[in-house]
Amino acid sequence: MSSPFTNAARALLGVTALLLWSKLPALAAESYKWNLPVGFPQPSVPDDNPMSIEKVALGRFIFYDTRLSGNQTYACASCHKQELAFTDARDRAIGSTGQVHPRSSMSLTNVAYNATFAWANPLLTTLEKQALLPMFGDTPVELGLGGLPQSDLLGRFSSDPRYQRLFAEAYPDDADPFTLDNLVKALTSFVRTLISGNSPYDRYINGLDDNAISLSAYNGGRLFFSERLECYHCHPTPYFADSETHDGQLTPEIQFHNNGLYNIDGHGAYPPDNTGIYAFTQLPADMGGFKAPTLRNIELTAPYMHDGSIATLDSVITDHYARGGRLITDGPYAGDGSKNPYKSGFLIGFQLSDDEKASVLAFLTSLTDMEFVTNPHFSDPFTGKFCTGDCNLDRAVTVDELIAAVNVGLESTSLAACVVADANGDGTVAINELIAAVNAALNGCGS
Repeated sequence: MSSPFTNAARALLGVTALLLWSKLPALAAESYKWNLPVGFPQPSVPDDNPMSIEKVALGRFIFYDTRLSGNQTYACASCHKQELAFTDARDRAIGSTGQVHPRSSMSLTNVAYNATFAWANPLLTTLEKQALLPMFGDTPVELGLGGLPQSDLLGRFSSDPRYQRLFAEAYPDDADPFTLDNLVKALTSFVRTLISGNSPYDRYINGLDDNAISLSAYNGGRLFFSERLECYHCHPTPYFADSETHDGQLTPEIQFHNNGLYNIDGHGAYPPDNTGIYAFTQLPADMGGFKAPTLRNIELTAPYMHDGSIATLDSVITDHYARGGRLITDGPYAGDGSKNPYKSGFLIGFQLSDDEKASVLAFLTSLTDMEFVTNPHFSDPFTGKFCTGDCNLDRAVTVDELIAAVNVGLESTSLAACVVADANGDGTVAINELIAAVNAALNGCGS
């Protein structure tokens, strides 16, 4: 005997062909509902770029699309890989033309809460402003769009049937939705969703799992939050970064720190292409002032520091912070960072036993959120193994999802409601795609 679910699915398939003959008007863009970790406030969002599921879905495609680079070889994701907490494992980033950046690709973990963007730029105070820099900047070239007419860039997207629908539904009030402003707003809407707060540390601290972290990690946390090590001053909870803002906060917290990484001339100098916010202010006290990056998922984001000059977390602790600043004994950057006159007062140095160092490392590892780096909603929509009709990407297709796929096919709801129903990426959901979705509901999504 067939199950009720099977009967319902077959019945749905039987009426699908009739439903597809009639077209209903597209709905207005749907508001976005945050699914925030425990203890996380709602991120700040610009008034002129409210979140919607349509913009987030569109932005995810743009983030992974190499058409966003001048030579169509690089995407945002080329330097921000999900499995590496949206970094790239390089000491210094490499742009689409092969030019080497003076700094490493900063993690996008919880970037929605950043008060400033990039390693040391006090002028970049919104994601929308920041996005334009890798797109059009030429010192160095990253995505390399500087010499490309905007019409050519936008034409790459407007000629694609899937983007035609995604843009129209994300910006239903625009006669021509294909503008640079709309592209950037969608891209940043997606990036704001990259929120990480389900590490073993979070499950332990929020009382969800008393065994989520080891005793060693627990002891390491006590050291991390102690005045002996002073780590927490620049890496406070919940983001483990200190330049932050959120919805309802009156004044963003903006901080830049000299952490004693260099002291080239004995008077505080940093390498000429990496002077921190001194490059903007020309104030001696700002030499070497960089933003403290988040420590969430730090296990996955080696090498470390703004220029990737420290290879391992062990070295970060032992060779840098424990001595109160790094010692470079030879070469063009030789100097004792512990004696840098501009370094933060929190870099006092400390001694750790081998067990204590292992505990601090265990604590830092407990900040790794594996759900974040494997979440299919943050993954590449072009190459991922998605099941047709699996709207919520949980590897199962329900009757509700089949109905959603039909509504997408009827255009009575936006493609964002079930992007994977459009298996061939032509912006529509045809009968064969609905049949594939029903088969997935009946037989499972497979491996």
